[in-house]
Amino acid sequence: MTTVTFLTGEYPPMQGGIADHTAYLAQHMAPLGVESQVLISRRWQQAAPASIPAGHVRALVPNWSWRCWPAIAGYLAERQPHVLHIQYQAAAFELRGWVNWLPWYLRQRRGRTKIITTLHDLRIPYIFPKAGPLRWKSVLALARHSDAVICTNREDLEQLAAALGDDSPPHLTLIPLGSNVEPQPPAGFDRAVWRANYHADDSTLLLAYFGFLNDSKGGEELIEALALLRRQGINARLLLIGGDVGHADPTNQAYAQKVQAQIDRLGLADVVERTGYVDLPQVSACLLAADAVVMPYRDGVSFRRTTLIAALRHGCPVVSTEPAQPNLIPEIVPGDNMLLAPPRNAAALAQTIAPLANDANLRRELSAGAKALGQMFDWSEIASQTAALYQTVTQSHF
Repeated sequence: MTTVTFLTGEYPPMQGGIADHTAYLAQHMAPLGVESQVLISRRWQQAAPASIPAGHVRALVPNWSWRCWPAIAGYLAERQPHVLHIQYQAAAFELRGWVNWLPWYLRQRRGRTKIITTLHDLRIPYIFPKAGPLRWKSVLALARHSDAVICTNREDLEQLAAALGDDSPPHLTLIPLGSNVEPQPPAGFDRAVWRANYHADDSTLLLAYFGFLNDSKGGEELIEALALLRRQGINARLLLIGGDVGHADPTNQAYAQKVQAQIDRLGLADVVERTGYVDLPQVSACLLAADAVVMPYRDGVSFRRTTLIAALRHGCPVVSTEPAQPNLIPEIVPGDNMLLAPPRNAAALAQTIAPLANDANLRRELSAGAKALGQMFDWSEIASQTAALYQTVTQSHF
């Protein structure tokens, strides 16, 4: 039996991709003989109803300042899990840099627990004003002092390996993210009825966007593209699935308000629907009801986006944006399993979406391609690869 403690900045019922990923990974680890516990800050207790049993979750960390170090070290000394698995994304740890130096701190104490870090992305923490190069150095420190590092996409893996050079951890590997929503709509799901809930019939091009709104995700281009489609006479509507902001990134709120102001300015309030935060079966139903999921990332399409992976797993026709390095994401074949537009270009985005309005064959082909691509992100395989890494690291002596 391997014991692992997941260190995370968010966990259900907190909203966020890191929360969902950690919960799914823990769930799929159990059948593989991995016993897990979650270590999180006391902020989790503010989100968790009293009815949720807390045995699996230990909300012992006071906050993500320097005070997290002794709290985590004390827990490890008491519990001595085989692995501490850090689920890292800067915003989930309040954009502070202290957790980045945690592996270095723990190494000084010479504990027996191995440290594995999953870098969900390479976004740098804020740390403090004018931190400058220290922000990127803190990400490198997190990787350098871990016993193993998991990157979730090839772009990050190559960038990190190049930056670390000979200082790379003994195990630097690629394991993809899984979907935060599997195709499991409510019992009795009827697509036509569900579409009608959002004022969409057979003549409607129902577009969906899934996830929080922030500056990197192209929400403004999406709204402008919707306006352009309607000016062309296309009966397009937009369904915004999920909550607007989540628990991690405080900048999401300001950006969501900016997008809402654009909706109002362009007179689109009547054709933009919001689900708000809903449970996973309802999210699944909304994805299945849509004619296309549009995710116009400003930094290009990437498999670091779990909401994109969810759309693929549902077999949704997907419209996104061209990746910065297409050679690092060869699984995406434009016109076969996805449509791509240039980033930050609303007119091109609208032009890419428009053929979907009257071409059912194109929608079916893209749906089949998306579903085939989505098979890459099977949770059982992700858990199996992760468990194998645990075994390798715990049996290594370095």
